[in-house]
Amino acid sequence: MGGDHAPHEIVHGAALAQRDGLGQMILIGDEPRIAKILVETHVKGIDVVHAPNAIAMDANPSQALRNSDETSLGMAVNLVRDGRADAVVSAGNSGAFLAIALVRLRTIAGIARPAIAVVFPAKHGPVVVLDSGANLDCRPEWLAQFGVMGSAYAKAVLGIPEPKVGIISVGEERVKGNAQVIEAARFLDRAPVNFVGNVEGKDVFMNAADVVVTDGFVGNVMLKLSEGAAQLIGDIVLGEIKSGSIFTKLGALLVRPALRRVRQKLNYDNYGGAPLLGLRGNCIVAHGRANRRAIRSAIRAAVAEVREDVVGRIGESVVPFDVRDAREA
Repeated sequence: MGGDHAPHEIVHGAALAQRDGLGQMILIGDEPRIAKILVETHVKGIDVVHAPNAIAMDANPSQALRNSDETSLGMAVNLVRDGRADAVVSAGNSGAFLAIALVRLRTIAGIARPAIAVVFPAKHGPVVVLDSGANLDCRPEWLAQFGVMGSAYAKAVLGIPEPKVGIISVGEERVKGNAQVIEAARFLDRAPVNFVGNVEGKDVFMNAADVVVTDGFVGNVMLKLSEGAAQLIGDIVLGEIKSGSIFTKLGALLVRPALRRVRQKLNYDNYGGAPLLGLRGNCIVAHGRANRRAIRSAIRAAVAEVREDVVGRIGESVVPFDVRDAREA
């Protein structure tokens, strides 16, 4: 029931996913409203669990947690906790999602805090950036754990054999960066990852690393800035074509297939959701403004996480890595 276009687009997105054979969908929310929308989809076999309440998009996370028992988000997380569902996808209040999932599912042994991992489109393939908003203030050892989690995810879901892990800083040289970044880099040097050092913001889209680590404040700014830049570039190109001469318009027709491919690569709907890594359960955070295609993509991301046992792989990677050993070294 969460999201700017809920429940209509959420229900249609789940129907698209079930029609594509991605899995058995369970919709949690206002059953009478959901039932009416399901009729529109002409898709059979989707289960509905009635939840009398919903968490507002602007609700305080701690307050939402206290009152979550009969909400769609709280009941959805409970299904994963109780083994009745393999993953949960939500386009609702991300802060509330994090708080509820953290308490109900708990973190993997050796992980202090979960992180939102966003897959950025880049020149030579996708780049995983984490944290993208779950933890605004981070300890250096948390950043090292994010690198381990992101590396495990890139291997399992993106199929990158030895992901390069970098940390966002203000310069490539290892002496550059604030105290948090410099200490986190020392931890990452001793972590079970292929750490390549500092990465500047301009190099993220050039695949300087396959996994880029930062705190949730910087990561969220990077995400929103990238979304705005992509929108601006698209608007500028479209505006120049519309205001151009007849030759400009003819040229645009010739390059239209290429422009369409570029749009597909940059279109959020094709990525859909970001995994909330580090929890003992598969959780996917979808954008609040997600439409049905983005919801289908988020469900596809959830299915991939389940099939590749990302939770198990993170647990295996974290076990041999103890930040206390790195700190002493």
